[in-house]
Formats: sequence, structure tokens, C-alpha cells
Amino acid sequence: MNKTLSMRELVEYMAKSLVDHPDDVDVAEIEGVQTTVIELKVAKEDLGKVIGKQGRTARALRTILNAASTKINKRSVLEILE
Repeated sequence: MNKTLSMRELVEYMAKSLVDHPDDVDVAEIEGVQTTVIELKVAKEDLGKVIGKQGRTARALRTILNAASTKINKRSVLEILE
């Protein structure tokens, strides 16, 4: 089985794995000409889990997204919304 995840699905999967309220995870994908913006919304009490100490978790999420985007020759940006 060789199912490829979209960038939106990848971010949604990672976020739901991190938070206490996975049902409150909302991911929107905004396609631009050169860049895709992926907006991540989580429950207020889960915001700290997604950002992490000194932004380490958010940086790791962005690094994984970057690596996956590079593989398909696209550019993706992760925005974490409050």
C-alpha cells in the first residue's frame, strides 16, 4: 500500500497525536502560486503542547513539513493560530 498523505493530512495527523483534544484540531490549507500555507488551530489548552518549550515542538513540526514539501517540490509554511 503506497498512500501518500497531503501536507494538510500530515499536519493534522501530527497535531492530533500531540494534543489532549484531537477533535478540536482544525487544519486549513491555502494554496498559493508558489507557497502553500497550512493553518493549524487547536483547543486553547492544547496550544502549549503544539508550540512546546521555547517553540521546539512547533519548529520540529515545521521541519517535518519542510522535508515532506521538498520531496514533492513544493514550499509549505505552517501557521499556528490562537
